[in-house]
Amino acid sequence: MNIRRAVPDDARGIAIVQVDSWKTTYKNVVPDEYLNKMTYESREQKWKDLISDQAVFVAETDDGEIIGFSNGGKERSGKYPNYNGELYAIYILEAHQRKGLGKLLIEPIIEDLEQNNIFSMIVLVLEENNSRLFYEFLGAKKIDIVEIEVLGKKLNELVYGWQDIRSII
Repeated sequence: MNIRRAVPDDARGIAIVQVDSWKTTYKNVVPDEYLNKMTYESREQKWKDLISDQAVFVAETDDGEIIGFSNGGKERSGKYPNYNGELYAIYILEAHQRKGLGKLLIEPIIEDLEQNNIFSMIVLVLEENNSRLFYEFLGAKKIDIVEIEVLGKKLNELVYGWQDIRSII
């Protein structure tokens, strides 16, 4: 198992993890129509662009298959002045979940934030996503609930925050 910073050639593998993870994690949560429209090709192009602009890390098997990724940076909304960083995304293929990869993928995000003098962080997670328990286990506190709409379906996003990310690792 290897955790490393993503390079543009990783965009396809990241796209596969994102699409496949969404289809397992958000089945019966997000409308099927939305999930069915997600494609590797559309996500791959997005990740090619993001990899050059954001901190993106991948988890790969010994034979080079990408099985998870994380990305993060500065807090994007401006609504949480006590939190300067944000974990934008962390996804792991279902077959590789609950094996410690989540913590391994958060560590380089935290290190990257710390190098930029950012010591607090938020993450947004759908209320029906059980991964919220992972964030709670790592000491995150719920600081807000935001209602979003996906193809007409109203969903709650929970906003979790860590006032000091140095306590996570």
